[in-house]
Amino acid sequence: MNELDFSGKTVLVVGGSSGIGNGIAQSFRQRGAEVYVWGTRANAAAYADSPDSNLEGLHYAQVDVADAALIEAATIPFSRLDVLVQAQGTVLYDRQEFLTDGFKRVLDINLTSLMVCAQKFYPQLKEAQGSMITVSSAAAFHSTRGNPAYNASKTGAFGLTRTLAEAWARDGIRVNGIAPGLVETKLTRVTTSNPKRLEGALRGIPQGRLGTPQDMANVALFLASPLASYVLGQTLLVDGGMLLA
Repeated sequence: MNELDFSGKTVLVVGGSSGIGNGIAQSFRQRGAEVYVWGTRANAAAYADSPDSNLEGLHYAQVDVADAALIEAATIPFSRLDVLVQAQGTVLYDRQEFLTDGFKRVLDINLTSLMVCAQKFYPQLKEAQGSMITVSSAAAFHSTRGNPAYNASKTGAFGLTRTLAEAWARDGIRVNGIAPGLVETKLTRVTTSNPKRLEGALRGIPQGRLGTPQDMANVALFLASPLASYVLGQTLLVDGGMLLA
C-alpha cells in the first residue's frame, strides 16, 4: 500500500495558482488526485507570464477570497472533497499594513477567508472524513517589524488551525497546518531579488538555502495522508532551521 497515493481523491487548493499553493496542487495531481485550484486572475491562461505558476492538469476557477460574499457564492464543481488546502495569502510593503485599509485587506485574505472557506467546505470534508491544511508562516512565531497585518494574520491562522482541529475532530475531519520559512515566491521577492538581503537571510538559515514550494508540498502530502492519521491541530514549522537560533 502506498499511503501517498491520492488516486480517486479530490483536492482543492485555495491560492493554488502560484507559489507554495501551486507546488502543493501539482504534487497532489502527480500522485493521482483530481485537483482544483482557486486564484485571482480571470482564467488559467492569464498566468502564462508567471514563473511561479504551472496550471497544467489542474481545474482553475477565479475566486477573490478577499470578499467573503464571493467565496460563499462560488460554485462547487465537485461532489466530494477529501483535502482542502488553504494557501491564500498576501503581504503589503512600505508600511501600508500600518494603515487601516491595508491592515484590513491583509487580514481579510490571510485570516478571515480561511474561516469562510472552512465553513463552506465543512459538509463535504465531514462526509469524506477528510483533511484541511492551512498554510501560515514562520512569522507566526516571531515578530515582523514592518508587517503587522501579515504577522497578526499568520498568528491568527496558527490559532484557528488548532481550534478547528479540536472542534471538528469528532466529525472525522483532521485540521493541521504548515508554517513555511523563507520560500522563494513572488511574495518574498523583495528579499530574494536583493543580493544583500538574500545573503543576510541565508546566514540565518542553518541549512543555508531557501525553501521551495516542493519542500512545503512534501509536508502537505504527509499531513493529508494516512501516515498522519493521529496528527491533529499541529502547525509544522518548515524553515530549514531558521527559528532555531
